[in-house]
Amino acid sequence: MIVRKSPAEIEVMREAGRVSALALRLAGDAVGVGITTAELDRIAEEAIRKEGGIPAFKGYNGFPATLCTSVNEQVVHGIPGPRKLRDGDILSIDVGAIIDGYYGDNARTFAVGEVAPRTLRLMQVTRQSLEAGIARCRVGMRLYDVSAAVQQVAEAAGFGIVREYVGHGIGRHMHEEPQVPNYGPAGKGPSLQPGMVLAIEPMINEGGEAVRQLDDGWTVVTSDGKPSAHYEHTVAITDKGPVILTLE
Repeated sequence: MIVRKSPAEIEVMREAGRVSALALRLAGDAVGVGITTAELDRIAEEAIRKEGGIPAFKGYNGFPATLCTSVNEQVVHGIPGPRKLRDGDILSIDVGAIIDGYYGDNARTFAVGEVAPRTLRLMQVTRQSLEAGIARCRVGMRLYDVSAAVQQVAEAAGFGIVREYVGHGIGRHMHEEPQVPNYGPAGKGPSLQPGMVLAIEPMINEGGEAVRQLDDGWTVVTSDGKPSAHYEHTVAITDKGPVILTLE
């Protein structure tokens, strides 16, 4: 069942989104050669707790950290640790916060030092695919209009779309209905209605679409070892158009 949120609930989610966006920005500001992903995790957790929030990921189904930190060929759900970032890496950071029982969720990919041109293009296209999906978040459009917009941008650039992992509804729970694939036929799926809130999150690979999970039970990597990028916003559907909730 798709749960539509009241205007008051969306305002609370806007605060959860703000705190999530703050944590993402502060962790991103610290990205650089030599820093560990564990240090970035500490920065994000401190930021969330200082704002009166709860890290949404920490303890979620047993996940051990505040951030998902996914480096290079890691797609999503990378676990922070002692790994030091190196020149030429890319790092996808995914972070969420809970405020007054409601969730915010956002992600972005960061370049570390001098990154290969095609990988920079991957990052740019993934961000553009997210923007294209958000632009379709309008009352009366269909869910897969969002999915098709993401797919069109990514595939036009020659990149692979991750299919096993998708976006989702969000509210009092991290993952709610509906699932939001990053591919699909335009004009299909549930009609978008005011009060629906979606976490739209393209995961786009420089190479093929295939992925696999590592033995840690969390980290997902590209099967061909090529880089992957990940961008995400929490977006409310309103009569006035899409409203991005994960903004400072």
